[in-house]
Amino acid sequence: MTTRAEITEQIVVARLAKGLTWQQLADAIGKPVVWTTAALLGQHPIPPEHGKTLVEMLGLDESAVPVLAGVPMRGGLPTAVPTDPTIYRFYEALQVYGGAIKELIHEQFGDGIMSAITFSVSVDKKPHPAGDRVVVTFDGKFLPYDWTAAEG
Repeated sequence: MTTRAEITEQIVVARLAKGLTWQQLADAIGKPVVWTTAALLGQHPIPPEHGKTLVEMLGLDESAVPVLAGVPMRGGLPTAVPTDPTIYRFYEALQVYGGAIKELIHEQFGDGIMSAITFSVSVDKKPHPAGDRVVVTFDGKFLPYDWTAAEG
């Protein structure tokens, strides 16, 4: 049986070999491009009906469909501090601005967190005279801590 990691490698190679963009793959299943990309890279289960479409487009063996539909082991990076420059910049930005973001969330919403489960993310390109800008939007539901549940 082929592992999820092996299928992810096949997806990356097949996408490049076929000249497909992540956007084309997302459009084929009617899902957001960031979600689709993350799913194809192993971070979300892909419903079988979408898996069949993607496997066909990528020219992968049909046996990949049930593996893609399985609930993955999410998260994790190869190193504690990311070394890929793009991912490291997000790490760096959270080191610098994470405390401020946390304070502002608490000030504006109360004691709680932003959900990464009830969540969407988008990546957009914004033209700018000094060079195009990367706009990343995290859109997560606010989940208040419920300390009264701990009392019961």
